[in-house]
Amino acid sequence: MSVGVFGWSLGQFLKEAASSSPTPGGGSVAALTGALAASMAAMVANLTLGKEKFREVAPDMERVRREAEETLEAMEKLMEADMEAFNTYMQALRLPKSTPEEKSFRQQKMQEALRRATEVPLEIAERCFKVLELALEVARKGNEMAVSDAGVAGHLAWAALQAALLNVDINLPYLRDEELAAQFRAQKEDLLEKGRKVWERVFTAVQEKMIK
Repeated sequence: MSVGVFGWSLGQFLKEAASSSPTPGGGSVAALTGALAASMAAMVANLTLGKEKFREVAPDMERVRREAEETLEAMEKLMEADMEAFNTYMQALRLPKSTPEEKSFRQQKMQEALRRATEVPLEIAERCFKVLELALEVARKGNEMAVSDAGVAGHLAWAALQAALLNVDINLPYLRDEELAAQFRAQKEDLLEKGRKVWERVFTAVQEKMIK
């Protein structure tokens, strides 16, 4: 049974990411960063639960913890999917192109792989946006002793969202389906706009709690 990327040691992941191997690359690193953000949101929720002072927000913290744990599972799958998408594209690139038929088939497979290689980082970015919302919730309602950790969750989620979308940007010019490319571009811009707004709220909430 093969060990997934989450089964690697931290040292192994860093070594592989720093190597000349193209995977794990930026998309997988963005997913890992989003997973770290989710883990910080879950930690703040756990540090809030079970305390009488925060009894009223316990249901909210339970939900945050559950959604953060679901995000961790999703990010592991997305890290694997990102690496698989890149490898599939490279396989398509190496297909024979001696005849018109081979060239057409190769181009078809390359476009299919490019589409998948764009969909995956978009999904990573969408997950990161959800983590931003979790970070905002724990920043506002969570244990104030862990508000800096809520801030870390927000910082990492916002950085990961932007990083994932860079992997969308690099693929868009190569997509021949202009309608699909426009759809991906609109999704990207929407995520950036929404993400920035939530991140600003996270930052404000954290700063307000820290200066009290």
